[in-house]
Amino acid sequence: MEAARVLPVSVADYLAFEDSSGVRHEYIAGEIHAMSGGSVAHNRIAGNIFSHLRTKLRGGPCQVFINDFKVRLEVARDEFFYYPDVVVSCHPESIEKYFLRSPTLVVEVLSPSTEAIDRREKHTHYRQAPTLEEYVLVAQDRRELTIFRRATGWQGEVFTAADSLVEFHSVKQSLTLAEVYEDVF
Repeated sequence: MEAARVLPVSVADYLAFEDSSGVRHEYIAGEIHAMSGGSVAHNRIAGNIFSHLRTKLRGGPCQVFINDFKVRLEVARDEFFYYPDVVVSCHPESIEKYFLRSPTLVVEVLSPSTEAIDRREKHTHYRQAPTLEEYVLVAQDRRELTIFRRATGWQGEVFTAADSLVEFHSVKQSLTLAEVYEDVF
């Protein structure tokens, strides 16, 4: 017996489906994957980073978005739509109604179900975006934030001390790790 073959979904069909869906889905080279909900810690961490960046970047060329806004990437011949927890784009011309194409800074708060994907697949794909300058991974079960920067060849810089000053060079902003984890630990 031959296994059924799943046909790829077009970008247009994905966007139409996503617009009417009550659940968020990421698009991975023609396949649609449902997103799981986040924990209180996940929500607070993303919210803390978003609110800090939103306050500091307001009125400038860089715009910050939180978890319900997609990033569209083209890697080789495949297309991807991801929902980062926080994303900043300093390229207003790349921002469309439901997604942006030119991320400058991407922040992913790690969850047990997505950590491997965030560390491998998304890390690899986001780095292909020519405008991306920093990719940030934030643990939610411990105080740990890692920044990967294009300027350093994507080598990770890890922060664990509460008084560590985390600098987002791409948008010239900083906050302490204690501010990232406010109301979490």
